[in-house]
Amino acid sequence: MLQTEQWMDVQLLFKQLGSIRSVAKQTGYSRNTIRKMLRSAKPPAFEKPARRSGVDEFKEYLTQRFTEHGLSAQRLTEEIRAQGFAGSIYMVRRFLKTLRPLRAASATATLRFETAPGLQAQCDWAYCGRHADRAGRAVSVYAFVMVLSFSRAMFVKFTTSMSLGTLIDCHRQAFAYFGGVPAQVLYDNMKQVRLEAGELNPAFVDFAAHHGFDVKTCRVRRARTKGKVERMVDYVKDNLLLGREFADLEDLNFQARAWLDNTAHVRVHATTGHRPVDLLVSEKPHLAAWDSIGPYTFIERHPRKVAKESMVSFRASRYSVPPACVGREVTVELSSDAGHVIIRSGDAIVAEHRAATKPGESLTHKEHLDELWKLALQRSPAPLPSWRLTFDHTVAVTPLDCYQRLAELPAPMSAAASESGLTPCAMEVAS
Repeated sequence: MLQTEQWMDVQLLFKQLGSIRSVAKQTGYSRNTIRKMLRSAKPPAFEKPARRSGVDEFKEYLTQRFTEHGLSAQRLTEEIRAQGFAGSIYMVRRFLKTLRPLRAASATATLRFETAPGLQAQCDWAYCGRHADRAGRAVSVYAFVMVLSFSRAMFVKFTTSMSLGTLIDCHRQAFAYFGGVPAQVLYDNMKQVRLEAGELNPAFVDFAAHHGFDVKTCRVRRARTKGKVERMVDYVKDNLLLGREFADLEDLNFQARAWLDNTAHVRVHATTGHRPVDLLVSEKPHLAAWDSIGPYTFIERHPRKVAKESMVSFRASRYSVPPACVGREVTVELSSDAGHVIIRSGDAIVAEHRAATKPGESLTHKEHLDELWKLALQRSPAPLPSWRLTFDHTVAVTPLDCYQRLAELPAPMSAAASESGLTPCAMEVAS
């Protein structure tokens, strides 16, 4: 490679001789090389010659394994040594240093994409803290949030439970609020939707099939792929909840609905540049019709054991059953509207009650109580013990005149009787 001094010599000779041919004869360089040096406005930069690394032929394998699984240098060195690598672990570590920034970037990078009208909604739960109810007990409050991905129209419902029955009821209210059902709904891996085994919850899949939408879930630890609803959760907490007071859960949901209509949906969205209420008008025709979908009945089932009082405890309240069920395992079923409780023993219905409206209630049927009293009255008395205790032995009785005679004795003898523990008459005989 030509050095800086050589470039300067060529520049000077050309000024003196004025001919490329003359400079070529003087220096021995080809005329093309001289032309190249004359066209260059500055000396050629020094370039460090590339050195071949011992891991060059394994770079593709190392890149794939490290990117997919994040294997250590020790593990990767062992793997490529089995393929013929003769270098050290330090060579592998130097190469992995060039890959770590790329892996970190790929782990956090998220591709933003906009969905077509009616194609997708995103759904999530948000924990909103613990608050004292009217009885002074701390109750956890959650926010159900669903966002239509195209229009950014949103539905919010506050609950004190995240059960499957509550989730289904919130979906139905959201679809009614939007006026239709999207083609798919995206979730994180919430336990109501995806079971621990990795499979979708069959009960929730049945609900989704009834309403005609597909269930989609994020990849594990990639919840940001449903970023539209994640950002709306922060917006709800900051714009609706922060710095405000609510009388109770009913008041909170009432104010949340007013906030949706008067604030959240009439603001200009920062990403779309439009108001969600305007985009919802164009999205509604692409949503599946809501009015044509029949009601969906979901029944929650909970195993319980009947107490000796012939009562079953369920959600901080008690329900009566026939006394014959005492000690048995029964199933408590709660209707989807949470207004009716059915208690089964096997396949047989043994009791039906209205659902308790507040914790601590005891709901009974008169026939259950009558039967319980009847059994109590028929109960035979407990048998007497099978052993006896008799008091037929003779108890020694000291005549009173003995104490009188003892009082007449001299003082030293009286003290001796007291210390010896003898009866007055025995002491008198001894004397």
